[in-house]
Amino acid sequence: MIISLVALLSATLFTGAAFYITLVEHPARLGLGDGPMLQQWQPSYKRALPIQSGLAVIGGLAGLIAGYLTKDWLWVAGSVALLANWPFTLLAIFPVNKRLMALNPRLAGFESRAMLVQWGRLHGVRSFLGAAAMLFFALPFMR
Repeated sequence: MIISLVALLSATLFTGAAFYITLVEHPARLGLGDGPMLQQWQPSYKRALPIQSGLAVIGGLAGLIAGYLTKDWLWVAGSVALLANWPFTLLAIFPVNKRLMALNPRLAGFESRAMLVQWGRLHGVRSFLGAAAMLFFALPFMR
């Protein structure tokens, strides 16, 4: 069924991007000085936002449709995990994002670094939510 492949592919792409950010990009960014670190994070966040949010919506909706059509709870569970990124981001990450986006990189210091460390931990949750969704979506293909 094409819709189930769309759900799995979207969750996989979301998860790959999220883990890349969590395990590669953000740790590398933390090795920079305070100003350059914030200066790199701001455009990176703007570029990643539409990609990851779009993949979460597409995958979540496709999973719900697959769940409805197949009556298989795994699709619904995967959709819940993938779509949970939205409220988690809005409630936990967005306040940090908003503060970081408002800072001038030339004025970056201890506070901005601490917020970016916090942001990295929070983003790790998004990676694991994506991985859970991907696993739930992959299981029906393994039967």
